[in-house]
Amino acid sequence: MKKDIENLTDIKLLVDTFYGTVQKDDLIGAIFNEQIQNRWEEHLAKMYTFWQTILLDEYTYQGRPFPPHARLPIQQDHFDRWLALFDKTVNDLFAGPIAEEAKARGRKMAALFMVKLDNLRQSPFKPLM
Repeated sequence: MKKDIENLTDIKLLVDTFYGTVQKDDLIGAIFNEQIQNRWEEHLAKMYTFWQTILLDEYTYQGRPFPPHARLPIQQDHFDRWLALFDKTVNDLFAGPIAEEAKARGRKMAALFMVKLDNLRQSPFKPLM
């Protein structure tokens, strides 16, 4: 029986497993690998604090998650793949209310990022980022 996401160890398992899959993915792997290059350890550490803050109410993340994505060559199909991989990772590893919250937060974040990207791309003004 799978357990729910309960602590930082669980967050690290989720993040490490997910991004291990992402790095090898045919659609989004190259985008991540090109942007992050040899800074995966740093990126993973940031993702631990992000999800720890979001899911466990332990406020360790400091940053703005959208700006690093603002200039990436990403579209709805990239978000769809990200979500499919994220949901599969969560489902493979965990079950429970916090696991469901993780998937819901992923969907909300993807939708918000896509709206922001569309707005930036359609605006005649240079973004303030």
